[in-house]
Amino acid sequence: MSQYQTLDDIEFRGKRVLMRADLNVPMKDGQITDGSRITEAAPGLAELLDGGASVVLTSHLGRPKGKAAAEYSLAPIAQELAKALGGVEISFVEGWDGTGPEDAAAALRPGELLLLENLRFEAGEEANDPVFAARLAGLADIYVDDAFSCTHRTHASITGVAAHLPAAAGRLMQKELEALQTALENPVHPVAAIIGGNKISTKLGVLENLIAKVDHLLIGGAMAHTFLLADGIDVGRSLAEPDMIATARRVTAAAVEAGCKITLPTDVRIAAEFAENAPSKAVPVDAIPTGQMALDIGPKTARAMNLVIAASRTVIWNGPMGAFEITPFDTGTNTLALAVAERTQIGALKSIAGGGDTMAALVHAKAAKDFTYVSLAGGAFLEWLEGRALPGIEALRS
Repeated sequence: MSQYQTLDDIEFRGKRVLMRADLNVPMKDGQITDGSRITEAAPGLAELLDGGASVVLTSHLGRPKGKAAAEYSLAPIAQELAKALGGVEISFVEGWDGTGPEDAAAALRPGELLLLENLRFEAGEEANDPVFAARLAGLADIYVDDAFSCTHRTHASITGVAAHLPAAAGRLMQKELEALQTALENPVHPVAAIIGGNKISTKLGVLENLIAKVDHLLIGGAMAHTFLLADGIDVGRSLAEPDMIATARRVTAAAVEAGCKITLPTDVRIAAEFAENAPSKAVPVDAIPTGQMALDIGPKTARAMNLVIAASRTVIWNGPMGAFEITPFDTGTNTLALAVAERTQIGALKSIAGGGDTMAALVHAKAAKDFTYVSLAGGAFLEWLEGRALPGIEALRS
């Protein structure tokens, strides 16, 4: 973390801190359905408040497209955050009109917290408008970015404001960056990457970047079916991308050249329909009937992949191995997840996972809490796996 300032490097006592968090939580009928991001943000906030800073907290919620919309208000977030902070009183500014945010920020005393309304109620946020960025910067003395999941965006509260104030990574950001550096920049080898999901086309950059950095790629999910097609295997009605066959072959050839071994399914669990508890069976990949579809890796594949996990010292995971949402097609993902979790807990493995479906799959498997680190980020985690420079991170370098 030497290239970034953290809370250890700045004097924030008696200062007003503008913190960018990611409080973009799922909601239904005005109620928060998963408060994980609020819970995760609370300790870093508490450190600042307990250390004598006053905090102006910002976040987005949903896609209101630059206009105020009641269903995207952060008001319910304020209530839930107050609980997560042990009953701390939170001031809330309902909008961006007039000088409401400025007046509320100026009135803050050390140890007090102000939550501003949804950043995306202002069109200048997503447009990275320099006037809006300057307005945000004028609310505080120091900028702290604690929203890794937003670092792939060039928005006013992420990159624009960092040009105006001394900037530092918050504790969540620091934890994420250190985990990612452990996984790919300075990993302990052998390194295995478990990559699943539906399409090669959405993860081509990930695959191309990883084959040059990891020792082993374990490929599952529907994207594996395209690699099987590339090997001349009929995958029946299984989801695949026939137009990506040439790409799959190119990835395989590049992996061979880089010395990265790819493990594909040798057996799969098939069914005639995508439905809970649909009649299913495991068959070799070259024995998928025309009218059936593969919905999970098979037990032989899971055992082979577990042997790779057992021989690895670092594991990176993005994407499930099958239709983990429904039984029995969650078996492959569950088996691998529990194997990674067990080896992590005995100190034999560093395990870093990320992506929305991945998080959901690991929670479903009851394994998420036992990984070294599970990122709540989606797009930012994927772009990092692709080796891209993330604008929000680059802004902290200056």
